[in-house]
Formats: sequence, C-alpha cells, structure tokens
Amino acid sequence: MVHWPGDAPISLERTSDVERGDSHTLSRISMGSHTGTHIDAPRHFIKGSPVINQMPFDATIGRARILEIKDAESIKPAELIKHHIRRGERLLFKTRNSTYVWQTDSFVEDFVFISDAAANFLASRQVKTVGIDYLSVGGFKKSGSYVHRTLLGAGIWLIEGLDLSRVTAGRYYLVCLPLKLADGDGAPARVIIKPV
Repeated sequence: MVHWPGDAPISLERTSDVERGDSHTLSRISMGSHTGTHIDAPRHFIKGSPVINQMPFDATIGRARILEIKDAESIKPAELIKHHIRRGERLLFKTRNSTYVWQTDSFVEDFVFISDAAANFLASRQVKTVGIDYLSVGGFKKSGSYVHRTLLGAGIWLIEGLDLSRVTAGRYYLVCLPLKLADGDGAPARVIIKPV
C-alpha cells in the first residue's frame, strides 16, 4: 500500500494462525495514522485542537458533493467558484489523481493538491468536510502545511486518500468513519458513498 515518504509502511504480522495449528488466527497491524484512506483531525497541525475521537459524526456522515476538477496541477478558486459552494457542505474532489496515482504502489510526487488560495476560499465558505483523491490536501514539497493549517484551523475535517476512480461528479450520501483512536491526530477510515 502506498504511503507518504518517511512514514512507516504498513505491516501485518500473524501472531497466531489456525493454518499452523493454533486455536485461532490473530494478526498485529503496524502503520501510520495517515496511511491509506484516512481522516485528519485538527490536532494533526493545530495545537490544542480536537483529536480524532472528538470528531462529530455529521462531519463525515450526510449529503456530499463530488466535484470533478480539471486543473492538472492544483485545485484553484477559479474552478471552485462555478460550483456555488455553500456553508456546511461536504466536498470530495475528484482530480486526475483518480485515474493516475492509484495505478502504482509507489508514491507519486506530482499529485493534484489544494492550492493556498483554494484553501482560503474553502475556509471562507465554511465548508464542513473536504476530501481529496490522494494522500494529502497539500502538495508534496510545496505548501502542504499552509493548506492543512488553513483548513483544519477553520474547523474543516479532512478525508485523504480517496479512490474516486469509479464514481462521477454529483450528489451522494457519504458515510466515512475513522478508527476511534484516543487522542489520535488522524486515523484510517472506510468511506462509502451512495448516489442521491
């Protein structure tokens, strides 16, 4: 499974196995809290802010829109304005990442990300949740910290690592629940969407 450079890769160790004659099968999983599809809690970047087990359920459960972004470099305000984004919306961004970066287990550096200006725009619109189809809302070796701080600082919950390759833009019902890790800065999550 692809992971952010410097983060530990996922590992699964079988501690007991019925195939080896044990009475049951049990595994130990080791991975970073931001591995695969995951949710960033504000504490990921903002000191003293909410942690993952304090996430309100309505942040990631409810009506959402998938917006298809055409820009091959980054998400910019000019493209967002035409979507008439409203306060409290849950937005998932489908970019070229969906057909490009998930075809490999290697980390892709030139993924589409949210620009600083778009982060400011989304924060000003007071959206509830933002999701993107790669491992970070911010660019690699670019302004990832600024984008995270802007969105998380505005109380926006972030879903990263979405695979939107088989869905189209439109309105959906979103269910996304993270592992309930006490004091977690983020956690792996499972995302389900249904057209509405």
